[in-house]
Amino acid sequence: MPAPDLILDHQDLSGSVETRRYFRKWERITQHLAKVAAEEEAAGRMTMAEVEALARSLVSLTLSFRALALKYHFAGVAREAGTLTFDRVESGFPVAAELMEMAADATQAQQHLQGMPTAEKLKDEMVRVILSERVTPTRLQYALSQRLYYEELVKGGLFWARNDPEAVWLGNTGGGRAERRQYLLRWGVYDVTDNLPVIYLMTVEDTGHEGLPKDGTRWPLVQRHLMAQAVGGLTLLTIAKGFDDDFADLHPKRLRRIRIGPMYSSAFTTQTGPIREVLAAARAPEGEDWALAWAEEDLLSERTEEVPSGWFGTLERQIFALAEPKDRGISSLERSLILPTRPYQALAELDPPAFRSIRKVVVGEGGRLLSLR
Repeated sequence: MPAPDLILDHQDLSGSVETRRYFRKWERITQHLAKVAAEEEAAGRMTMAEVEALARSLVSLTLSFRALALKYHFAGVAREAGTLTFDRVESGFPVAAELMEMAADATQAQQHLQGMPTAEKLKDEMVRVILSERVTPTRLQYALSQRLYYEELVKGGLFWARNDPEAVWLGNTGGGRAERRQYLLRWGVYDVTDNLPVIYLMTVEDTGHEGLPKDGTRWPLVQRHLMAQAVGGLTLLTIAKGFDDDFADLHPKRLRRIRIGPMYSSAFTTQTGPIREVLAAARAPEGEDWALAWAEEDLLSERTEEVPSGWFGTLERQIFALAEPKDRGISSLERSLILPTRPYQALAELDPPAFRSIRKVVVGEGGRLLSLR
C-alpha cells in the first residue's frame, strides 16, 4: 500500500478528452528520444553500440505508451475502461503500478484475443450499428481498443517494470592468451518510487571459458545479480564494485545509468521552482507545453590491480575514476533538458541559475534538434 503522501501525488485521468491529450503529448515527446540518443554518438559521448542499445530501450518505452493509450482510449466513455493513474508531482509519467498491471495483462493477452472478435468484425459491426441504429457504437469502439491493446502486448518489445539484461557481443580485445571477449549489457527498470524509466549500460570484458550469454551457469547469475542491484539509491560505484567482486572472470570497464524524466507540463504536472516560471512564461500551445529531464551518470575503470586470491592465486580488480565529491560514486554526470522552442525561449529570457550548467536540447521545426549550453 503506497504511503499517503505518495497517493496525494498521484492523479487519475478519468475523462477521455484529458486522457487522449495526455497520450498525445507523450507521443510528441517520445518521437524525439531516439534522436536525442543519436546526438550522444555525434557528440562523442557514446559509442554506436551504446546508442543502439539505448535506442532499443527508448523504442520499447514508446511502445509501452502506445499500448497504454489504447487501453485507456475510452476512459470516461466506457465504464469498463477504468482510469490511468499518473504521478503529477514527481515524474509526470504513469505510475509503476500501470506497467505492472500491463505485464500481468500480457501473460493472458493471447487468451483474451482468442475470445474476442477480430478487428475487422468489430469494425463491420460498428458500421452496421451506425447505419441501422444511428447511434455511436461506444461499446464496440471500446472492444476494438482492447483488441488492439492486447495485440500490442502479444507483439512484445515493450518497456516493463523490469527489463532483464541482454548482451551484445562487441568483439575481442587483446590477443593470444590475453584475448578477451567484450560485451555490452543492457537492462532497465521502472523506478517504483520516482515512477521513472531507468536504463543501464555496462561494458564488460569476459575471461571465462565460454562466452557469457551462452554460459548456462554464469549468465542467469549475472542477470539476477544486476536486476537485484538496479535500485535508484545505489551509486554506480556500489553496483560496479559488487559486480567486480562477485564475478572473478567478468571485468566491468564502464557503467552508465540513464534516467528519463521527470516530464514537466503546466497542463498535467504540479511543478515548483524555476521550471514552473519557465512554462508559465512560455504560454506554449497544446503539444509544446512540456520539458523533459534526461540525466546520464557514467563510471569508468581507469586501471586494474591484482589482489591475492587463495594461497597462490590473484584476481583482477577494477579501480574506478571518481569525480568530486567522491561519495556520488561516478566519473561524470551530464544533465540535459529536452524542450520545444517556445519553452526554451522563455528559459533563455528568464535565465534561472539552476539551469545554466544543464545542456538544453531544443526541438525545433520539423523535429530538428539543437543542442545548446
